[in-house]
Amino acid sequence: QVQLVQSGGGLVQAGESLRLSCGASGSTFGVTAMGWFRQAPGKQRELVAIQSNNGETTVGESAKGRFAISRDIAKNTEYLQMNSLKPEDTAVYYCAARLEPLASYRSYEYAYWGQGTQVTVSS
Repeated sequence: QVQLVQSGGGLVQAGESLRLSCGASGSTFGVTAMGWFRQAPGKQRELVAIQSNNGETTVGESAKGRFAISRDIAKNTEYLQMNSLKPEDTAVYYCAARLEPLASYRSYEYAYWGQGTQVTVSS
């Protein structure tokens, strides 16, 4: 079992940065693939970034060049660094985990989810 607790988020202006954190409980973090997804009102949940157990990362097209995913295994924490934020990045952001070494692009393949955190970017 994995429990995920998110922190960070809030209201920023366009062009500013935010870092989201996702703390994971349990000793399985070192063998867990993680992902960040987001969902804006009226839209489907969208891939933001994913990271496999071997450290490999993938960033979604809308966030490429601006966002980065990383982890601190000693702290059991996954991060999403968001730079050059745009109003279209406004959404609820969720971290997710799956007890598999490889991350997935598909949100339904993640069994564990954080509580979600609102990110609002004003123009």
